[in-house]
Amino acid sequence: MKYQDEILKRRTFAIISHPDAGKTTLTEKLLLFGGAIQVAGAVKSNKIKKAATSDFMEIERQRGISVATSVMSFEYKDTLVNLLDTPGHKDFAEDTFRTLTAVDSVILVVDSVNGVEEQTRRLMQVCRMRKTPVIVFINKMDRDGKNRFDLLEEIEKELSISLHPMTWPINQGKDFKGVYDLHNKSLRLFTASTKATDEDTISIGDLSDSVLDQELGERDAATLREDVELIDGVYGELDPESYRSGDVAPVFFGSAVNNFGVKEMLDTFIRIAPEPQDRDTSARKVAVSEDKFSGFIFKIHANLDPKHRDRIAFLRVCSGKFERNKYFHHVRLNKDVRFSNPYTFLAREKSVVDDAYPGDVVGLFDTGNFKIGDTLTEGEDFFFTGIPTFSPEIFKEVVNKDPMKTKQLEKGLLQLTDEGVAQLFTQYGGNKKIIGCVGELQFEVIQYRLLHEYGASVVFNSLPFYKACWLTSTDPKKLEEFVRFKGSNVAEDKDGQLVYLAQSEWFLNTERTNNPEIEFHFTSEIHKS
Repeated sequence: MKYQDEILKRRTFAIISHPDAGKTTLTEKLLLFGGAIQVAGAVKSNKIKKAATSDFMEIERQRGISVATSVMSFEYKDTLVNLLDTPGHKDFAEDTFRTLTAVDSVILVVDSVNGVEEQTRRLMQVCRMRKTPVIVFINKMDRDGKNRFDLLEEIEKELSISLHPMTWPINQGKDFKGVYDLHNKSLRLFTASTKATDEDTISIGDLSDSVLDQELGERDAATLREDVELIDGVYGELDPESYRSGDVAPVFFGSAVNNFGVKEMLDTFIRIAPEPQDRDTSARKVAVSEDKFSGFIFKIHANLDPKHRDRIAFLRVCSGKFERNKYFHHVRLNKDVRFSNPYTFLAREKSVVDDAYPGDVVGLFDTGNFKIGDTLTEGEDFFFTGIPTFSPEIFKEVVNKDPMKTKQLEKGLLQLTDEGVAQLFTQYGGNKKIIGCVGELQFEVIQYRLLHEYGASVVFNSLPFYKACWLTSTDPKKLEEFVRFKGSNVAEDKDGQLVYLAQSEWFLNTERTNNPEIEFHFTSEIHKS
């Protein structure tokens, strides 16, 4: 229990949303409050020279989208906040799903104009599976969007979660006048394109106060009184426990680009969000308060700094204290490793750290020792469970355009697929390399990075496969027979596990019916015990 104070100080969360809902913009504003950056960058605008802090890859700057999860740490009100900004684009969903295994809570950004979108649903399913606490931030209130009551109803229905408004908007679009804080009973007035400051906040004893009519006008003041009465009647006070158990999501309204409504959310987040939690492993449950160190790798990023060809493995500390230059046990390789310069991050800016505690995310220099899901301990053998790999939906064969660069290509493919950008399959009994992805954009990223980071130029040929299924069976003979007959449709993944590549749903269902002794899995959990 000797690290108790450090544990209680920490909050580790991810920001998730559909693309373009304002996730990276919100990240920038949170960093601004934490004093981590002086000027917030813009995500899309050719005139602005400062790019978003969290979009650090060249391809992200060209496209104006985030394609990799970035990790940022900052301090706010004596709390150390570890923030992971995830890619919203569905082609990079797998990076996001894995990031969700490394955080204790989530902020979900919903665009008030578009409401709940497809990617939001998928991300919420993962949060529901893991019972992750969620705070909802409804963004872009300064644009004409959906009615606020309809929006709440839509979110509750689509994402099957109960909501609890913490702030309430006064109008929206060009008539947007501000938000009323239901918890602190204060009003914050909105002025477009200025930074919200504490001077804009007006404390109100109760809603019958005449100040309300002066500031908002009689009609809007009357509407606000009715709305608040209705909300108080329906929702009452927020119970932090029901939020922590993942049953209720507090809701905030605001406009991230105008820095409006963000501070209220951050203050509430610091107050109610869970500190680092206990974790399940293949052997037992690891308590966050244990003295002995343990942690797992949830993300690997190659060439974070293009000048240095480095590979960084992101480690989430789960228990004990991580120390620089101390030997830790790498469970999968069964060897002891130490790190002379572990890092904490502000996206690409990194600083060497001497120690880290549960909830922290540390970057470790990796020379190819790590895979996603690897566990480091102080000698005990176990793996953290619940880190998923999903079945890809698009399959392409890798064709090498320059035979002289075969070695570079092999290295590049291995490193990029270790990052979890895509999955690499090798044809069973052959050497045809097949890459499986969730979306088309990933192939562009792989092609771009193979050429610019490894000097290997490739083209991709589409393959007519519909899904990849991992095969297991209690009867090895049957499995061997199946592989012999279906050789052209069987491949091995990077860990040597057998995978069946089905041409269509009909083929897949036929094989499942004809081979009851063989199990077909659509996800493969890394280190399933």
